[in-house]
Amino acid sequence: MKLNDLKPNAGSKKNRKRVGRGISAGQGKTCGRGTKGEGARSGQGGHLYRQGGNLPFYRRLPFMRGVGFTPLNRTEYNEVNLEQLSGFGADSLVSPQTLAEARLLGEVQNPVVILGRGEITVPLKIQAHRVSKGARAKIEAAGGSVEILELA
Repeated sequence: MKLNDLKPNAGSKKNRKRVGRGISAGQGKTCGRGTKGEGARSGQGGHLYRQGGNLPFYRRLPFMRGVGFTPLNRTEYNEVNLEQLSGFGADSLVSPQTLAEARLLGEVQNPVVILGRGEITVPLKIQAHRVSKGARAKIEAAGGSVEILELA
């Protein structure tokens, strides 16, 4: 095989559509845009505040001037479910540091919450900033313990 034998796969290269080159080319005169109207103009689609008689999008939104929709002081947690703790051995300590080493945390600086999806069979010593009621019940039923850490 030589370099001059190489060619692209069939259908992978396509010629661009040349519009406005006469009626025999198939896309002449109005170039496939129809006659007049918003769709025939350049920059078609307009802006969010031009909606053809509808109430504009920015006026349909609730009044939340300057703060956005999420509270500014919201605490975002790393969510860890019980099914993810299956890799820890019996009586091992599960803390934010050990969870970070096990790569179970998305943002290491955020606090940790333990949620109750899945089952746990071995007793674990769990340290977290929050634990759901269901998770706490399952951990203690397996013989483990829960310690709540202070939010920094």
